[in-house]
Amino acid sequence: MKVQRANFTPRLRYRQSIGNVFYLLFVGAVLVGILGLLVLLAQILFQGIPWLSLHFLTDYPSRHAEEAGLKSALFGTIWIMALSAGFTIPVGVGAAIYLEEYAPRNWVTQVIEINISNLAGVPSIVYGLLGLALFVQFLALGRSVLAGALTLSLLVLPIVILTSREAIRAVPDAYRQAAYALGADQWQVIKGAVLPSAIPGIMTGTILALSRAVGEAAPVIAISALVYLTFVPTDPLDRFTVLPIQIFNWISRPQDEFRGLAAAGIIVLLVILLSMNSAAIYLRNRYQTRSED
Repeated sequence: MKVQRANFTPRLRYRQSIGNVFYLLFVGAVLVGILGLLVLLAQILFQGIPWLSLHFLTDYPSRHAEEAGLKSALFGTIWIMALSAGFTIPVGVGAAIYLEEYAPRNWVTQVIEINISNLAGVPSIVYGLLGLALFVQFLALGRSVLAGALTLSLLVLPIVILTSREAIRAVPDAYRQAAYALGADQWQVIKGAVLPSAIPGIMTGTILALSRAVGEAAPVIAISALVYLTFVPTDPLDRFTVLPIQIFNWISRPQDEFRGLAAAGIIVLLVILLSMNSAAIYLRNRYQTRSED
């Protein structure tokens, strides 16, 4: 029996040329984004560095650019992040553990998982309006630090749940089976075998989610639109402002001096974000090395 061969022309040079063209296009797209970011950072550094000083971090906002600082916004941001982390981490990690280790695989669980995935993509202003209706008005918390922290917790909670679930799911099932073989119950397996291996991913996702909340302005504007505070919050029910709102207020003023102040505020905000990202990388590497040992 005679076998017919299919007519196939490799055209290797043509395919390599097409591959090189698309490679250059994709590299060019990346370089355009990086170049735009570098230009933006250079402009911010050029405008903001002359305004950075100790009194800029320790003084309150003022209508005179030479006397203005961001002390109230800086401490308000610290308050918001501390409370948001306190609310988000236990609830988010606990929900992830339940969905991965305890929840039965039925339609109710599927509905919950779909809703969590959808909530992670909801625009931040929607959470701001929800926080305004729920925490400020319905629960009568007022435009306080507590209301702002709860609102930002709702914003990042779906992200924390998703990243924590991925970290728990990445733990090899052999760890669980080995713990069960030694006589451990389900919680002992989770506490002694699953969580130690999942902690690097959980901490990384949580810190990155909170760093996203640091730069969010829309939800906080809905909760507290104050931009001129001459006091530092000392109680969760105090009024507050945060760095994005203060920067937005300065950049909206027509004087060039306030644009320099806004650039300096952006530098401070970038330092905070980079510090949180660096902490996430450090903790991930440290706990990952420890779990491997």
